[in-house]
Amino acid sequence: MQFVCRECGYESARWLGRCPQCGMWNALVEAPVPQRDSGAAARPGIGGVPKRLSEFAPTSDARLSTAIGEFDRVLGGGVVPGSFILVGGDPGIGKSTLVMQGMDGLARQGVRVVYSSGEESPGQTGMRARRLGISGDEFYIVCETSLDAILDHVAALQPGVLVIDSIQTTHRTGVASSPGSIGQVRECGAELMRVAKSDGVAVIVIGHVTKEGLVAGPRTLEHMVDTVLYIEGDRYHQYRLLRAAKNRFGSTNEIGVFEMSGAGLQEVPNPSQMFLSERVRGAPGSVVGCAIEGTRPLLVETQALVSPSCYGVPQRVATGVDRQRLAMLLAVLERRVGMRLGDSDVFVNVAGGLRVTEPALDLSVVLAVASSVKNAACDPDAIVVGEVGLGGEVRGVSQAARRVAEAAKLGFARCIIAAANVKSLDDAENITIRGVRDVIDALDAIDTLSR
Repeated sequence: MQFVCRECGYESARWLGRCPQCGMWNALVEAPVPQRDSGAAARPGIGGVPKRLSEFAPTSDARLSTAIGEFDRVLGGGVVPGSFILVGGDPGIGKSTLVMQGMDGLARQGVRVVYSSGEESPGQTGMRARRLGISGDEFYIVCETSLDAILDHVAALQPGVLVIDSIQTTHRTGVASSPGSIGQVRECGAELMRVAKSDGVAVIVIGHVTKEGLVAGPRTLEHMVDTVLYIEGDRYHQYRLLRAAKNRFGSTNEIGVFEMSGAGLQEVPNPSQMFLSERVRGAPGSVVGCAIEGTRPLLVETQALVSPSCYGVPQRVATGVDRQRLAMLLAVLERRVGMRLGDSDVFVNVAGGLRVTEPALDLSVVLAVASSVKNAACDPDAIVVGEVGLGGEVRGVSQAARRVAEAAKLGFARCIIAAANVKSLDDAENITIRGVRDVIDALDAIDTLSR
């Protein structure tokens, strides 16, 4: 037996409390040593003999479109032939539903798909497929947990895409451990990668996640694959976000927005309108900001609630924004504006379940907190965009024209933005631009907050 780190794959002959390679505590778990047959034939390679770089013929840039625009957007334009894709998410979030719908789109275009389900019986899988309206003639379903048997079906059918649902239920003969263990996941992942690269079959693997939100199994699995996708959202709510944590063939900044319905996951063509659909106009502590996710501007509602603290240490709770950045913005309000927050609990939330990391939402957070402190509503027809520095200055943001155009399209009449961005917005139509240089100037721009 040996001990393997479930985070980085480090191997040790004895148990260690802390992994020497990645530094994680209690990450080493017991795993059997893989038995190698010295007399067996060597496993075929995937690259052939070494060649000069100039001798390689350029490959086609053609991608396989799933006919689901949001799915293709996150993938970078579609499924790349011969790629290895990992899809993770919480139980019941919609991983299998989304992948099955995407594969149906490929099958309807004549791409042969083999969908291997190790968690459902054939009748259960067929029932789910009928509920989703899947009826492609090139869509093949096999309920199997043995990877060797699955690869035999792949050799016979010669599909363009292979789906494994899930990698934790799949096992290889000859590996002395149970399905889902580190050894099995690592060996199955390595074999699937060989199939993808040598045979040109796009392989999509669905993986379970841990309580920390990471794909269960060795972290080396994420290093093997070309693309890692995560489906986020509350399983008890209807909206889902698809995000790429790794993508060798596209951007990792794009997101896809879906709505869960009885017929599966449906695309949301206008996410900004969706995020603002339940906004209460004229409510104190509510300000609309704009974030850029990849190439898409998203208008989101920033909510803040400031109340007297009942405990010795005031709470700072942030949902959807970075907690450390919230603490910095509150310090700016106290030091540069003179707003006392040291004895108050502050709660900040980005409505709709979206997580925003870019600093362009700073000014909307600041104005939302000020609105809650003064119990005065901000202009419901105004959008706020800007980064806030430690000196209280409002800095310019990238792609300002796209943000303003999105706000004008949704009917906003005013835009409060950094003065540095005003020159690039001379052509803005149907919206009034107000440039601000610092936080005090921004508070003055909102009449109700300057009183």
